[in-house]
Amino acid sequence: MKKILSMVLITVMTMCLFTGCTQKINYTSKATKKIKIGISMANFNNKYGSYLLNEMKNYSKSLNDVEVVFADAKLNSNTQLSQVENFISQGVDAIVVNPVYTDSSKPITDKAKAANIPIISMMVPFANENDAACHIAPDSKQAGKLEMEYLAKKMNFKGNVAIIMGPIEDSAQRLRTEAYHEVIAKYPDMKLIGAQTAEWDRARGMALMETWLESGKEIDAVASNNDEMAIGALKAIEAAGKLDKISVGGIDATPDALDYLKSGKLAVTSFQDATKLSKYSIDTAVKVAKGENVDKIIIVQNELVTPEDADKYMAKWKNKK
Repeated sequence: MKKILSMVLITVMTMCLFTGCTQKINYTSKATKKIKIGISMANFNNKYGSYLLNEMKNYSKSLNDVEVVFADAKLNSNTQLSQVENFISQGVDAIVVNPVYTDSSKPITDKAKAANIPIISMMVPFANENDAACHIAPDSKQAGKLEMEYLAKKMNFKGNVAIIMGPIEDSAQRLRTEAYHEVIAKYPDMKLIGAQTAEWDRARGMALMETWLESGKEIDAVASNNDEMAIGALKAIEAAGKLDKISVGGIDATPDALDYLKSGKLAVTSFQDATKLSKYSIDTAVKVAKGENVDKIIIVQNELVTPEDADKYMAKWKNKK
């Protein structure tokens, strides 16, 4: 009888031991498994995009249970599609994409949907946002309105306006430019005399402004879709000796632009909070990876930045370093 009881006891202890070990292994596995997120940016070399990228990298480093993989599409939609396919093959838990162009983004959402991996659009919407878990972006229409209303007031609501646009296919360009048109239309004594793209680029903004000045166009204000093109325009205007005659506005409030703002060369810009945008993007990706519900659209409001505000916003950038 004692022998039988001993055998039963040994069997029970053995079962408990293995059961306990199995539970411990499962628990440890879940606790140490990191959530993996793939992020494809349209262009690492875009000035504002580079600040946004740095903010995302810095924030991701503070998350112990999250691994973030970054990829540069280099303004090529096919490259971006390949990057998303690579993320899928790596078994990421969620994907964040800053689309090169909206119009060429449908294959990206199709791939993510087929793989049953949640995908988020950042800055630029997908062609098929219904297949995305969320869209995160600054309010481009608001940014354009803030800039153009300030320029209009500085012009005393009369004079000629030229618009420097971002890429024609870009949704932010469309919304900002649309806002300019709406503001200009409000004031009978203001006139739009030219609108052309400089592809978000400083050198192209400078070249375009030089062409306008050489043509003899009378320009009282330049509304630029971003700070980089605005700085390019300012370089051409300064070389022509017309800084006191033409007001220039931009969008982003980058450190370079704030230097121009403080010096009085740039009239106005608006602040797009890269810290908020990066944090919202990664936090939302983590939530959808966990199966949590998130808002379908997250829009970050911009802040008007005038020369008097330059030091305040310079401090914001310094605090991020």
